[in-house]
Amino acid sequence: MRRGPGILPDGIAGRFALLLSAALIAANLIAFVVLALDRMGSDARAGATREVERIVALVPAMEAVAPQVRVRIARDASTRFARVAVESAARVTATAPDARSREIAERVSEALGGRAATVAVAPGPPGPDVRHDWRGRDVIAISIPLSGSPAQWLNVVTSGAASPGGGIPGGPILVVLGLSLAGVLAVALVFARRLTTPLADLAAAAGAAGRGDRAARVPETGAREVRMAAAAFNAMQAEIARADAERMRMLAAVGHDLRTPMTSLRIRAEMVDDADLRDPMIRTLDEMTVMADGLVSFARGGGEAERTETVDLADLLARVCAERGATLSGGNASVRGRPVALGRLFGNLVDNALRYGGSASVAISAAGDDARVDIDDTGPGIPPERIEEMFRPFTRGDDSRSARTGGAGLGLSIARGVAVAHGGRIALANRDGGGLCVTVVLPKGRPT
Repeated sequence: MRRGPGILPDGIAGRFALLLSAALIAANLIAFVVLALDRMGSDARAGATREVERIVALVPAMEAVAPQVRVRIARDASTRFARVAVESAARVTATAPDARSREIAERVSEALGGRAATVAVAPGPPGPDVRHDWRGRDVIAISIPLSGSPAQWLNVVTSGAASPGGGIPGGPILVVLGLSLAGVLAVALVFARRLTTPLADLAAAAGAAGRGDRAARVPETGAREVRMAAAAFNAMQAEIARADAERMRMLAAVGHDLRTPMTSLRIRAEMVDDADLRDPMIRTLDEMTVMADGLVSFARGGGEAERTETVDLADLLARVCAERGATLSGGNASVRGRPVALGRLFGNLVDNALRYGGSASVAISAAGDDARVDIDDTGPGIPPERIEEMFRPFTRGDDSRSARTGGAGLGLSIARGVAVAHGGRIALANRDGGGLCVTVVLPKGRPT
């Protein structure tokens, strides 16, 4: 069976596991990203809060000392995350209109007892005059007026302090992801196997039915849809088996019932004195007898009533060849099958080779798990466009059904039916040196 294009697994269980894995990985990655972004936002807000609290704490300390000392305090208070300066003018003249700037300005003003403060929050690094480890955080610029004379402003440019945690640890997240993935896959594979086993049984039974096994049935287990499919398949098999049995009984009855009147007609025809009238009548009755015998043989071709057992092909073919004067070569092989049906299969093929090809050479060989039988003749062969047609009932190469040249054209149909019922196959091919090669392949030791 050909696989479809792409990289998806071939089985339902594999595709189901892949789908669950992809969904689980995607869900965990989304959760990881959301958690990381939330943690980053929380860290940024916490860092900004700590920095604002530190700045607010500087204001009373600076106002308690002389103006000239404030510059030194501001220099000592500067960090790699912030630049603190005492200057004669405010760097931020008005609070920015965004919500975060107004929020920080309100918090500073409230902490300083209502003193006005101007704040501006903007994305980007705070500039080359601030030594810091900037990691994409917003820059916060704050200007706070200091009491005393001359007028001075505490100007702070900061990006907020880094979080002590250093981000979300990836190791535990990956471990949790791996464990959850393994657990879900284990459970999914168990349920997928329980789901696909009935489907595999149904596929195997359908294959056996395609080979002609009307006894193949499927256990009606599994999910509701699978049980319904199995029940429908079993009902179909039973109906086909009944139809086949009825058809075979009808063919056998017709063939059998025709024999009595044809025998009576032959006796009467032989009593005719005029040879010119008698001989054509007898030939016609012989042809009708061949057709009737072919119908009976075709109706019995499946051998459904015969028990299956281990058949030694070498012994079976030795008897067939000895009875017909064909040659046998090759090794030995055993198959599970119905001896009488297999004898009819190879007997028909050897008879055809002798009748139309003048000789028959039978060879047994092994082909892996199968046994192969080749039947060669030295006749004219078959036109390539008619090879498949020859397996149809009542089809013959010479388009005649006389007792002298052959039967009713049912031999290959019977042979193919028996081979298919045994899980095998038949192929016809013209030989390079002339003649026809009929190849029969049967599985070794597999019950039908």
